[in-house]
Amino acid sequence: MFDALSDRLGNVFDRLRGRGALKEQDVRDAMREVRIALLEADVALPVVRRFIDDVTEKAVGVEVLKSVTPGQQVVKVVNDALVDMLGGTEVPGLDLAATPPVVIMMVGLQGSGKTTSTAKLAKLLKEKQGKKVMMASLDVNRPAAQEQLKVLGEQVEVATLPIVPGQMPVDIAARAMQAAKLQAVDVLLLDTAGRLHVDQQLMDEMKAVAATTSPRETLLVVDSLTGQDAVNVAQAFTGQVDLTGVILTRMDGDARGGAALSMRHVTGKPIKFAGTGEKLDALEVFQPARVASRILGMGDIVSIVEKAAQAIEQEEAERMAERMAKGQFDMNDLRTQLRQMQSMGGLGALAGMLPGMKKAKAAMQQSGMDDRVLLRMDAIIGSMTPKERAKPDLLNAKRKIRIANGSGVQVQDVNKLIKMHQEMERAMKQIKKMGGLGGLAKLFGKGGLGAAMPGLGGGQGGGLPGLGGGSLPGNIGDLLKK
Repeated sequence: MFDALSDRLGNVFDRLRGRGALKEQDVRDAMREVRIALLEADVALPVVRRFIDDVTEKAVGVEVLKSVTPGQQVVKVVNDALVDMLGGTEVPGLDLAATPPVVIMMVGLQGSGKTTSTAKLAKLLKEKQGKKVMMASLDVNRPAAQEQLKVLGEQVEVATLPIVPGQMPVDIAARAMQAAKLQAVDVLLLDTAGRLHVDQQLMDEMKAVAATTSPRETLLVVDSLTGQDAVNVAQAFTGQVDLTGVILTRMDGDARGGAALSMRHVTGKPIKFAGTGEKLDALEVFQPARVASRILGMGDIVSIVEKAAQAIEQEEAERMAERMAKGQFDMNDLRTQLRQMQSMGGLGALAGMLPGMKKAKAAMQQSGMDDRVLLRMDAIIGSMTPKERAKPDLLNAKRKIRIANGSGVQVQDVNKLIKMHQEMERAMKQIKKMGGLGGLAKLFGKGGLGAAMPGLGGGQGGGLPGLGGGSLPGNIGDLLKK
């Protein structure tokens, strides 16, 4: 989402870091460019002014300009200011400390992703916090809105309030409260109606529902792709409803990111969640420090580890760990890793989280390399016999031709995959020499990346473990670009 802004800021800071000493004018010139970059990213003008004033005041201080690495110090000041702008160092959670059922009311305009976000939040509460959840649709205006929530409820295996045709929103809310109490529900999610624009009828309806159910949380769902308009919507709701937080949807889209950067300042409420895709598990707790790191091109290794932990089955991870300890790595292991990468969001998502990978990601896009590369590799391995997958040394010229024909690729693609496997197999043997997983864990710090990502293998140096050393796109890109 922040690619354009990240590129602009990256260029500014590269120039600052490239100089030894900095003068005050250098910093002020850089801040002028930062100001333009933020405005172009659709950040609200009052937010930009405050941000630039705060950063400039700190960045032209003696401790920055007289430091050994003034360029790096300016980047740190900007990073800290971005974290503040996005909500500070504390990660805002949901306030569920109340007598059940705890009511969470979802509000927002029609088309903002409210109903889908309701189902995503229900899934997250059920799976991550072990809560018994019920959902109820109060949207009697939009055709099939209640049926949509019912279908989503079945998909995430969360109960929905039975539909009674002709009931008004306040009556549905009262019935939902009664049903939630009878069924000992922990959290009741109310999906309220939206409108195409903010109007008084919409606000009155929400106030009436709030008076009936006394929600513990009232979350405003805003589509981040609408840019400055999202900020205007947030302002309108803030003046009418007692909001407790914001959910930004479509944070994985190609927007300029201004809504995310402006929202905290405009509403005075924390961004609690970010929708990062269409799948029903694509809802993340909003982490200001991590988002700031991504914007500044510093990467987000913690999120990679968390995605890996979710993507890797425990039994599979243990099996991989055992084989790694023995220095073993066949085509079945490579296929497992490729599928794990896909379940973690694919090449683009991983590259966006790795430090300094913005340029590599752009190079991937220019060369036409995308997640189809992973699918192509999986198809090549799928065309091998079980014996060939277990013993890649069997792959002679005749077998390679058969595999290429079976998977719809060229023989040279098969050769590249085999070369990639050989590199990763060498990496496994190196890990065995370093003392297996114990040695790898020490390499990345106790309980760190090596320990958290056993199913991804171990690297030859510095890059994401298990991808043959170096950075992810570089390695796979070299081996598989057409």
